[in-house]
Amino acid sequence: MVGNDIVDIVEAKKQSNWQRPGFLDKIFTAKEQQYISKATNPFIMVWRLWSMKEAAYKLYTQLYPSRFYNPKAFKCSVNTLNGKVKYKDFECYVNTKITLLYILSEAHLDKTDMISEAVIFNKNDYKTLSKITKEILLNKISDRYTIPKSQLRISKSEFGIPSVYVNLEELNIDISISHHGNYGAYAVSDPARFQKPCRYTIA
Repeated sequence: MVGNDIVDIVEAKKQSNWQRPGFLDKIFTAKEQQYISKATNPFIMVWRLWSMKEAAYKLYTQLYPSRFYNPKAFKCSVNTLNGKVKYKDFECYVNTKITLLYILSEAHLDKTDMISEAVIFNKNDYKTLSKITKEILLNKISDRYTIPKSQLRISKSEFGIPSVYVNLEELNIDISISHHGNYGAYAVSDPARFQKPCRYTIA
């Protein structure tokens, strides 16, 4: 399973004043606020932690289908660009990539390399970004599994969890999709990594 989240740094600077009273207390634990206060760039740390929480939430809801908002309850610990997130009895590993343009985090149940890929757009429009990111992801799945793209579609559950279908049959792989500002990101897990059977041939 995989969960990911991407943050457009320029867009984050425009949209949110993280220094306003009460913002940090609402979202971050005391330990996380220490990470922020001690960071060389507190702004980047704020959005790194946020993206870790979001990626972990997406992974959690794949395991336990639900929809809720409680970012402070997803508790982060960080070490260089690796980290962990805990929520109740749930724990996952999170890798983060930080560039000058975006922050990309990816959550797994075990330690593994990042498989998410970022997509850069030249316009900031939610519907357009969502559509294009899904199209690129479907192209990748089509190539990997040698399935005609015309037979593939992505559908979300009532809890917002995305799945890939071949005609009317769900393809037994895990995906995660994220977009913010001018950037999107997608990940396709390798079924063999999680010992999940797939009746389609990997290209």
